[in-house]
Amino acid sequence: MILQLLSYIGIVVGFLFLVLAIASGLYYISELVEEHSEPTKRFLKRLIYGIIAIFILLYLFDSFPFKLTVFSIISYYVYLQNLHKFPYVQLTSPIFLASCVLVIANHFLWFNHFHNPYIPPLEVRLQPNYKPPNIPSFIEVCSFFGLCVWFIPFALFVSLSAHDNLLPHHMENNIDNKDKKKNNGLAKVVVASIRDYLYAFSRKLGYELDPHHGTIV
Repeated sequence: MILQLLSYIGIVVGFLFLVLAIASGLYYISELVEEHSEPTKRFLKRLIYGIIAIFILLYLFDSFPFKLTVFSIISYYVYLQNLHKFPYVQLTSPIFLASCVLVIANHFLWFNHFHNPYIPPLEVRLQPNYKPPNIPSFIEVCSFFGLCVWFIPFALFVSLSAHDNLLPHHMENNIDNKDKKKNNGLAKVVVASIRDYLYAFSRKLGYELDPHHGTIV
């Protein structure tokens, strides 16, 4: 009984450490991208073209579904539009919102494709020249999702920057003055917002988790 309780505690502690490690990694990568925005933009653009080429090869050599492949290629074309004003982004812009919707749609459509593989009818399977379809292994599916579905949206999320003011006329002013004012990466904004919420919540419970609370910066 005690061992089982310890296992539950270990799972919770391990999950918390995993979340903290991911948040710290996002924060660090966002800082790194802010210092090298132009090389990051070129890298992301080439990576998008490379993944589009991978989708075409998957269709030609692995018999991936045509409609779903075209849908993913169109999605990557939409992702590419986010690089026009890289690393700046308006969270309410149609391109950014469409990218968010397409990320979710791609995930569920490809998940449904691999979860429900096409099985030919019995009369086809009984034919002497019948070749069973190649059903991808778990490792192959995970690799496909990691590289062709999630990687670019995740990289864009970490790389794009959000200003304190995201209205279009402020966007132009901030671009002109980008050397004078440091940008806030989207990942940094999200991590900092969650951190501030946790600090405020713990403060209401009578605990102070912010080591810099009350100090003058």
